[in-house]
Amino acid sequence: MSKKHPVIAVTGSSGAGTTTVKRAFEHIFFREKINAAVIEGDSFHSLSRVEFKEAVKKAEAEGNFSFSHFGPQANHFDKLAELFKTYGETGGGKKRYYIHSDEEAEHHNKRLNTSLNPGEFTPWEDVPAGSDVLFYEGLHGLVKTDAVDVAKHVDLGIGVVPIVNLEWIQKIHRDGAERGYSADVIVDTILRRMPDYVNYVTPQFSRTDINFQRVSTVDTSNPFISRDIPTPDESFIVIRFRDPKGVDFPYLLNMISNSFMSRPNTIVVPGGKMGFAMELILAPIIQDMIAKKGK
Repeated sequence: MSKKHPVIAVTGSSGAGTTTVKRAFEHIFFREKINAAVIEGDSFHSLSRVEFKEAVKKAEAEGNFSFSHFGPQANHFDKLAELFKTYGETGGGKKRYYIHSDEEAEHHNKRLNTSLNPGEFTPWEDVPAGSDVLFYEGLHGLVKTDAVDVAKHVDLGIGVVPIVNLEWIQKIHRDGAERGYSADVIVDTILRRMPDYVNYVTPQFSRTDINFQRVSTVDTSNPFISRDIPTPDESFIVIRFRDPKGVDFPYLLNMISNSFMSRPNTIVVPGGKMGFAMELILAPIIQDMIAKKGK
């Protein structure tokens, strides 16, 4: 934990809404003139796209049908913990990029004079000097195993997670529409990930400072036959604070129309107000973090 070099981690699986949180933080950083070192969770996978596919085949041949991106075998949890620790102590550390697309490959190859392809990693390089905070967004910002404790190095942990059926609906539609995967392949991926999801992803949401959970108000009881992804207007966002002391709930209820308290540490807001609620809640926290840096 560091007052001088704070580490902020946003944790949630792909499609969970972490992009909305990232955008909210970007708005706050811009308004407050905060220089953030941005870390992408994918960059701490330990296997390239080709290597991962080969590892899955090898695992299945050995009778392991649960090898996934969610678990320690496919990730550098130790390197992520080391980055958070080093940044907290010095404001520095090592980072890299996972290349998702041809456009990203072209950008990084030009920058680094390399010939990398989508699905590969850039070389490790120093986090740029002079940043105010480190901002991580990915799967494992608060992960903890018997060997590694990433969470203990985080100053502000944010969880972003829809109810599981909604998460599956989003994955089914995204993988089908954007990647052309068949329904059988998508279901197989969900089943393969489940043990690691239960053991390494889900427990993180008990270590967060604030959770944003999207809950749909339409029937998602069978996500495998759903024709549409529920819209923000067909959802509520359940926002849970680990420590509600100091949270100005009357102010939030007044500012966010149709919001209400469901528990002493929980406020519920309309799905369409998710980004607005995030900025209202997170901006004062970030301001306080930066104010303490010089003390």
